[in-house]
Amino acid sequence: MLAAVYRGVDEVRLETVPVPQIGAGEILIRVHTCGICGTDLKKIATGSHSAPRIFGHETAGTVAAIGDSVTNFKIGDRVVVFHHIPCGDCYYCQHKVFAQCPTYKKVGATAGYEASGGGFSEYVRVMDWIVGNGGVVRIPDGVSFEQASFIEPVNTCMKGIETLRLSPGETVLVMGQGPIGIILAVLARRRGARVITSDLLQQRHTIARTFGLNENIDASTSDTVQTVKNLTEGRGADAVILAVAVNGLIRPAMDATRPGGRVLLFAQTQHGEATIDPAAVCVDEKSLLGSYSASVDLQAESAQFVLSREMDLERLISHRFPLGESVEALQLAAHPKPDSMKIVIQPGSQWKDE
Repeated sequence: MLAAVYRGVDEVRLETVPVPQIGAGEILIRVHTCGICGTDLKKIATGSHSAPRIFGHETAGTVAAIGDSVTNFKIGDRVVVFHHIPCGDCYYCQHKVFAQCPTYKKVGATAGYEASGGGFSEYVRVMDWIVGNGGVVRIPDGVSFEQASFIEPVNTCMKGIETLRLSPGETVLVMGQGPIGIILAVLARRRGARVITSDLLQQRHTIARTFGLNENIDASTSDTVQTVKNLTEGRGADAVILAVAVNGLIRPAMDATRPGGRVLLFAQTQHGEATIDPAAVCVDEKSLLGSYSASVDLQAESAQFVLSREMDLERLISHRFPLGESVEALQLAAHPKPDSMKIVIQPGSQWKDE
């Protein structure tokens, strides 16, 4: 089969590799659509993971084979795959910090080599603890692979909104209006919050408005902090979500938050250093929060949100690439243009029988 194989820092090659073999309790997925996530891009750009690997974890496709003892799926089922599922029993699971569970940190989907998701390929092997513990979700008739591929990223966004503990009537600023920023903003509004958004690109504000996000700050021409204060009687937002992986925006995010408010770091997935005002946390009682990856407790709600089409997520997709152009797809995702939003790789675009 074809796969986009990571070979080192900023190096991905289209290669022919063996179709992965499955064992008892496992299933093989024929990949139709896999979204490109920012974490995939960071791993490729920084060389944080050993090579070779096949990345891609926002995977939707059909069941191509089932292993012994698999009874809850059959060949031909249309499904979405989660690459992480926690054990449910360890210290971290008992404390609902699922992303820190040792089993969760083990990746349970692979197209070969060290398990790394594998969705940038034609076939993915899904391991037994993923199959047996709710990590494979059926796609109903009438719902596209593209729409369904958003279940995992929507889950991560729902987890972030849960972390913020939003109350109806609060004002939320979402900094960054890429696909994740828009999803976060829609989910915050769903909780009854007033949502203000900011971004440097007018094209993104135009897309955000099609989702009913109409209070927009053009960060290229306006002072976001001052504008938010002007819109909130001088206080600042009750909560700020930083949906941009720019550490230099942490301080402005805190400045835009009212005393006693909360700041959620959603895109800061690389270790490093950042400047904050410690008195803003101590004296002004502002809370600095983080949220990473998905929550198994939100599995059902995120699936229902996506599969019921409560939000038309396909409209966030700006570019679709066949697997044979996956290197170009990753390049565009890593160096986005003003009109770039969600970029997906689609081995299924070449299917003749679907």
